[in-house]
Amino acid sequence: MTKFMTRAGILLTTFAMLVACSGNNGGSSNTGTTTEKPSSTNAGVEKPKEPVKFSISMRTLNVAYVEKHPNINDDKYVKKLEEMTNADLDIRLIPHNEYQDKMVQMFATNDIPDVVQGSGGISGPELAGAVENGVFLPLNDLLKEHGQDLLNFIPQEAWDRMTDSKSGNIYGIPEVLSNPSRRATWIRTDLLKKVGKEIPTTVEETLDVLRAFKAAGVEQPFAGRQNFKYADTFFGSYDVFGYLNQFKLFPDGQVKPSFFDTENMKKAIETYKTMYDEGLISKEFATIESTDFRSNVTSGKAGMWSMNANELPIWGAQLKNNVPDAEVALIPSPVGTDGKGGYAHYNPVTRSFYINAAAKDKAADIVKFFNWMVSEKAELFFSFGIEGDDYKVEGGEAKFEVPTDTEGTDKLRYLNGWLWMIQDTTYNKRVSSLSESGKQMIDAFDNMLSKEGRSAIEFDPRLEALVQNPDLNPKSDEMPPLILEQVLRIVYGKDSIDSYDKVLEEYLSKGGADIIKEATERYNNKENAFE
Repeated sequence: MTKFMTRAGILLTTFAMLVACSGNNGGSSNTGTTTEKPSSTNAGVEKPKEPVKFSISMRTLNVAYVEKHPNINDDKYVKKLEEMTNADLDIRLIPHNEYQDKMVQMFATNDIPDVVQGSGGISGPELAGAVENGVFLPLNDLLKEHGQDLLNFIPQEAWDRMTDSKSGNIYGIPEVLSNPSRRATWIRTDLLKKVGKEIPTTVEETLDVLRAFKAAGVEQPFAGRQNFKYADTFFGSYDVFGYLNQFKLFPDGQVKPSFFDTENMKKAIETYKTMYDEGLISKEFATIESTDFRSNVTSGKAGMWSMNANELPIWGAQLKNNVPDAEVALIPSPVGTDGKGGYAHYNPVTRSFYINAAAKDKAADIVKFFNWMVSEKAELFFSFGIEGDDYKVEGGEAKFEVPTDTEGTDKLRYLNGWLWMIQDTTYNKRVSSLSESGKQMIDAFDNMLSKEGRSAIEFDPRLEALVQNPDLNPKSDEMPPLILEQVLRIVYGKDSIDSYDKVLEEYLSKGGADIIKEATERYNNKENAFE
């Protein structure tokens, strides 16, 4: 773990010191409601500063607590956050599955809130060129004056993703990820015991386990999901993800998407076809969306699946609540021919927040709001909730009982991951260290996930040739539409495996040659190419 992860592990007794302080930021700036001292010529007490009012758009991220809430602005935790930061928020929710389209629409209609949440760097497609068009404020001076804690907490590699390389201007405040290997392979260990199998390590061993699960009556031996999202385990085994951050330098000196490794790509496709043909994955896997995927897992229908590792305490608790005998573990991902496996590494920015240039008059207070997010007081609030309601303080130490019911775990996910906008989102150490599943998760991150996963070349801003060819443009965790459609046709048995060579020829003829040329030039020129 990097040094900024360790601050989450500071002893809870620090809270006793914090409550004795008058400021709320725990650092150099203050957004709290404390009253300024009267001047020597004024015997009276000045009024507290009015709360800073600002609107903010936020993706729902498939967080049940948010998506089911009748009005998130009336939520008691939002109200408490406003009280603690002297803010008045107008949160505008953007549906998770419509995020990119809604964001583009927002910029097209110029209905832009004071703060906009993005999903990564300043060149993300959801921002629709807003940075280049001057929609957002440069933040360099504001951060120096009001965001010193942010500058100290957030690593340079994350700031680099928020910085325009030509001007040197910082345009966004990033939520960070210290461990790029975030996703993990999960398995029901109670089912492993039932079928008499050991934890598999290779693709072949994994298929044998899935066959045993099917024979034992498991409804979905491997839980699939639409477009292979969170079901891309075996593309990782063969290192052929083909996502936005998965370009590779090939022996011919050209930088190409990883799916041009035809030998290994065919092995991965054939693995999924075997699973489909043998009923090891749902016949409807290509249409299963995120909500149903989660329901399939937590209701006990699945034997193996992929998900973010930091969800283990919450999803594990929900699964056990529905299936009391269920036991789940994070295991090393199945390895392919090179002896490696795992999932595509994330970049160091998970979410980012931009200030509308039209909100310049309140920008300083908005930066103070985000600066407070990395304070110890913020960590306590977002980890446990409201003192007296969700936890107690006894002898200077916070006493918190980790929830196991669906309602409680949904609320915890909302607080720990959604409402806490600026943090190291790898995992919440305060909460995780209080349960056995949480300790297992910490161990997995520190000792397993840190050693697996697939990193490659990423271009940010993305290649112009990709922008000009939507059918060839991958998402952060989906292959380009042209490639994805053909892979699915092969898995479904509509085309032979040999048809994959033809789709690569089609890719090249439709603009792929320009993509490879631009990628190679930018890589060789070290022009916003990250490895």
